[in-house]
Amino acid sequence: MSRPAVAIPEKLFFKIGEVCELAGVQAHVLRYWESEFPMLAPQKNRAGQRVYRKRDVEMALRIKELLYEDQYTIAGAKKRLTNELRGGGKLKVVNGEEGAAAEFSEGESFAQPASYTRAVAPRTAEEKQGLKQLASELRELLALLEQENKGRAK
Repeated sequence: MSRPAVAIPEKLFFKIGEVCELAGVQAHVLRYWESEFPMLAPQKNRAGQRVYRKRDVEMALRIKELLYEDQYTIAGAKKRLTNELRGGGKLKVVNGEEGAAAEFSEGESFAQPASYTRAVAPRTAEEKQGLKQLASELRELLALLEQENKGRAK
């Protein structure tokens, strides 16, 4: 089950509350992400309040997707984002009005407002469940190995 594309309003700047609402996370989570992900760096206005641009909102949505849906660790998500930004990966652009999709390389321009999603096919519920089961089994295996190592050390 993939998340629906979030329609980002056509504004120059967003307050932290607006970004939290769009991303579906609380403000402290967003501030934590800022400390962990250098690519999420909103400016501050004269009053010291965070001012997010559209690219910051898109980055927050991508971080949420990696952490919550794809179940990356913070370190893994950071590495993945760095590779995506360095590699100039393809982004899928979904036009909110017509539902049409097109692919653009990073840096290419397009005329109509759009929101970004991954160009990779979304995982099915069965695939996600299988990955969760695999992760659980790997954790159990790791626990057994750690237990065995402790027994040998004594």
